[in-house]
Amino acid sequence: MGILWLLVVGLVAGLIARALVPGRQNMGLVMTMVLGVVGSFVGGFIGSLFTHRAVTDLHATGLIMSVLGSIVVLLLVGMAGRGRRIHA
Repeated sequence: MGILWLLVVGLVAGLIARALVPGRQNMGLVMTMVLGVVGSFVGGFIGSLFTHRAVTDLHATGLIMSVLGSIVVLLLVGMAGRGRRIHA
C-alpha cells in the first residue's frame, strides 16, 4: 500500500508542479508521476534539513514539500534541456 500511496502522491505533486511552472513540458502521465516521486524525495530531503524527521517519513507537509521538490526538479530539467538543442 505504501508504494501505491507514493505513486498517487507523486502524480498529484507532478501535476501541480507542471501547472505552476510556466512554459510547455512535453511529458505524459508516467513521466509526470516520476517527476512527482523524485520531487517527493527532493522535498523530503529539503524538509529533513530543517526538522528531525527522516526523508521517507510521512507527515502533513509532505504534499507541499513534494510539490516544491517537483518544481525544483522540473526547473533543473528545463535548464539542462535548453543546451541540448540540435541545429540542422
